[in-house]
Amino acid sequence: MKSFFKIFLASLLAFFVLCLILFFIFVGVITGLTSSEKVTTGAKAVLVLDLGRNYPEIGVENPLSRFSDKEDGDVPSLYDVLRMIRHAKTDTAVKGIYIKCGSNANGMGASQEIRNALADFKTTGKFIYAYGDVITQGGYAVGNIADRIYCNPKGGVDWRGYAVQLAFLKGLLQKLEIEPQIFYAGKFKSATEPFRETQMTDANRLQLSVMLGDFYGRLLQQTAETRKLDTATLHQYANEYKIQYAADAVTYKLIDGLKYDDEVKNEIAAKLGGVKLDKINFITLQKYAKAVDFKRDGKEKIAVIYAQGDIIDGKGDRDMIGSITYRDLFRKARLDNNIKAIVVRINSGGGSALASENMWRELTLARKGGKPVVVSFGDVAASGAYYLSCNADSIFAQTNTITGSIGVFTMLPNLEKFFNNKLGVTFDGVKTAPQADMLVATKPLTPAQRTYLQNSVDSIYLTFKQRVAEGRKKEVSYIDSIGQGRVWSGSRALQLGLVDRLGGLDDAIACAARMAKISDYRLREYPETHNLLDMILGKYENDNTQSAIQKELGEDGMRTYQTMKRVKQMVGVTQARIPFDMSIQ
Repeated sequence: MKSFFKIFLASLLAFFVLCLILFFIFVGVITGLTSSEKVTTGAKAVLVLDLGRNYPEIGVENPLSRFSDKEDGDVPSLYDVLRMIRHAKTDTAVKGIYIKCGSNANGMGASQEIRNALADFKTTGKFIYAYGDVITQGGYAVGNIADRIYCNPKGGVDWRGYAVQLAFLKGLLQKLEIEPQIFYAGKFKSATEPFRETQMTDANRLQLSVMLGDFYGRLLQQTAETRKLDTATLHQYANEYKIQYAADAVTYKLIDGLKYDDEVKNEIAAKLGGVKLDKINFITLQKYAKAVDFKRDGKEKIAVIYAQGDIIDGKGDRDMIGSITYRDLFRKARLDNNIKAIVVRINSGGGSALASENMWRELTLARKGGKPVVVSFGDVAASGAYYLSCNADSIFAQTNTITGSIGVFTMLPNLEKFFNNKLGVTFDGVKTAPQADMLVATKPLTPAQRTYLQNSVDSIYLTFKQRVAEGRKKEVSYIDSIGQGRVWSGSRALQLGLVDRLGGLDDAIACAARMAKISDYRLREYPETHNLLDMILGKYENDNTQSAIQKELGEDGMRTYQTMKRVKQMVGVTQARIPFDMSIQ
């Protein structure tokens, strides 16, 4: 017994010492994070805007990045980027902006908002320079707002016009003997086309041609304005493929000259009053965010809720709009008397129709309760994303926002022949009712089951149209005429009455403030930033997993991986979603 107590006391002491050590380590980490030196902008600063980085609707803050000189762990949100550019406009320490415009990882709607912010910055007389070794069309669409835009002498400027290419899997499924049993409402509802066609249908070709034409027209118009050219000439350059080499871009006045990186920076140094090249105070967005207070402060509160990614049933994650998570966020804002208005910023191609209905319900209740609800569309806000937004007091979109797609579909693959003939696997079972195994993917649907699923899709489509008609104060027949799953550009959506105004998140917030009759306000932003404890406990390890997968697969491989994930989500769930992989080049 005596030896037992010795061992027990020794173990208890060891446990206590371990807890004490862990406690001091934790305190040390917290102290290190909170007592770091104050970051300052410095004199004659030049804000660096790297378009090659994607600025998501929901930013990422990594407190552990303070332990290293690298800032890659922090990713400012798109709205943070816009607010920083706006703050820099009146910040006497910032003399100009340097745009890295070789590539652009941001969508067309986000790019338009960034470009608008830069155009506003220019009104102060501060300079904007843009540079890229090879400048893509996406990079050029934003970079051409600069006072001077340069390209590497051995690089190039892409000016070929826009194109969309879709992949079709029908032939592959036939070879694998997989039957995609598809049910949809809306002749333009093309999300299922890759499974049932080998090429675009005429309806899909029409809608994409019109939408792409709108986007291209906007590029021509803005380029013509900044480069003092006319749109017909610019269109001719693309048609005749005039811009083949970097020098051609200078000859045809798309850029201001050919320079190497050091030459551009020497010119910036001269602008700053003879500063040496290696002494230019370039400041990244990540550093600038820590150096200045660019967020609005005031007495009243407006809730801004960011929603990005596929719409799914359940909780979702940072890159998915989970119906439970966002229903609760909307409800929290609705019931909080200190919040005077709700602004929803959405960037999504849709997803589960039921999830959209549940979120639509909460926003509708907020509006009925007298709280203004304003929605801001990002790069895309279509199908299920439009569904949950359609009853807002006001909807804002960018000219290049992809929206509409009022339509519904569902699908259930029949894998019976694939398992039988390719793998030698057979299935059998028992059931307690004739339709108990209706959603099993290892047998074909009966005619009665097909009828049931089509009726279900048609019923949900009718509800979708009714929701839009009610919110937009239109007849259901009119909504059907512009619906049918058809996607529209933001500018067309305005003409059709699907949105109320063209503008960005700032415009939506200002509108919400006017509706709430407040002027002295601050923003309460949701979802809240990940905290340190969550990161230490690994609550957000999925973010790291996603990054690892993307690093391994690359951009194209990641797109394929995400496509397969979406296909899995579609099976047996009625969807309000746009074509799931539509990359504009």
